[in-house]
Amino acid sequence: MTESMTPDQIEFTNAFNRQRVTLAGFAQCANKEELHKVRDGLYIGLASDLRLPEYDTVATDVIVDERVADSVVTGSGYGQMIETARESAGWKDLVDAVDKKAEAVGSDLQGIWMGLENGRLEWLNAINGAHTIKVLLKEGLEKDGATNSPGDVSDAKMIWIYGLCLNIPKLKPFVEAWCKVVELDDMTRPLVGYKADLWDARKDEWRALDIGAQVAAERGGSSIDQAWNA
Repeated sequence: MTESMTPDQIEFTNAFNRQRVTLAGFAQCANKEELHKVRDGLYIGLASDLRLPEYDTVATDVIVDERVADSVVTGSGYGQMIETARESAGWKDLVDAVDKKAEAVGSDLQGIWMGLENGRLEWLNAINGAHTIKVLLKEGLEKDGATNSPGDVSDAKMIWIYGLCLNIPKLKPFVEAWCKVVELDDMTRPLVGYKADLWDARKDEWRALDIGAQVAAERGGSSIDQAWNA
């Protein structure tokens, strides 16, 4: 594949690959503000690796800012570095230069980032929306001494996964279809009138929700098991 790439494309690809560790930080973010720190860290890293002239002004401002040095001691160095970089007179030029470089080599850098950001925010919305029911279900398992019972845990997780899907807009049609299968009068309250015999994971209607939740978790940099155990 590299044989058909231009030197500039190879350079950008290599720089992007070196920033994958930075990008992976999106999976630890709890809100949009934290996500944007990761995004801006990506831009700084790319500007450095690509040796863009616009990087120099920002780097100098970061180096001479005493707040950055002090923040390293308190453990908030990364956040302060990003804040200082944003305050730099050269910040906009750096961002524009990286975007132009990406566009020149045919990389949809902004599209790649927005896919990560939207995926993470969608997942955060889902797990936050289903948090209350997860707490209730886990308390029920503990009360019944069933935390180590595979069947009981599986049943509880199924209800929680349904709760996740309730908070993922694109899955609404499948949620509505499942409500009919399990005879739910109020789709927002799956424990009210719960009929265990109808909640059968082997049913075709459940497959769409199960896969939909797994895909949402992956887009958000997580997994169903990781979120359940959190």
